[in-house]
Amino acid sequence: MKSKLIGFLMNFWISFSFALYFHIGEREEKCIIEDIPSDTLVVGNYKVQRWDIHKHDFLESAPGLGMFVTVTSPTGEVLLSKLYGPQGTFSFTSYLSGEHIICFQSNSTRFAVIAGSKLRIHLDIRVGEHFLDESAIQAKDKVDEVNVRLEHLIEQIHHVTREQDYERDREEKFRKTSEETNSNILWWAIVQTLILISVGIWQIKSLRDFFIAKKLV
Repeated sequence: MKSKLIGFLMNFWISFSFALYFHIGEREEKCIIEDIPSDTLVVGNYKVQRWDIHKHDFLESAPGLGMFVTVTSPTGEVLLSKLYGPQGTFSFTSYLSGEHIICFQSNSTRFAVIAGSKLRIHLDIRVGEHFLDESAIQAKDKVDEVNVRLEHLIEQIHHVTREQDYERDREEKFRKTSEETNSNILWWAIVQTLILISVGIWQIKSLRDFFIAKKLV
């Protein structure tokens, strides 16, 4: 019973991912931005489909078409730049917290005039995942299986803790920025008020001096 419960929890953690699909031109580059904590493993799976003008649908695969995958860190450092096939898996580890840019571009060499085919990219990104080798687990006895799954669960808990710490830091930075902005606005309002009062007093004094000079008062 304990093994089944842990297995259910493992399946829950493994099933949590960021999946989507998007369209790009055959010679177009498209990027997505993923906010990732530091020291986090990121694994992405993708599949490319090419539009068939005769069938008016996307083909199940795009044989012969490769995909350049480039990952850039928040500081602009290239963490990954590699050519994959029409379907593949890429992975990288973040060393800094922040927005990482993941870009995709096909290796099509056709001229832009004739490379008008549309591509659909199915993308599944898993952040902080450490996958279990089910075949190795099945070869172990029940006690070892429970230990392996527990260790995996602990790793996932550590990842969630790091992510929560990262979000807490971001919230703290945002709060400080908001407080500084509000403080600056308050001081600017006070300065504007003082300027208006000073201009009003100067105008009143100028008018009074003018009337006295003209002997109107």
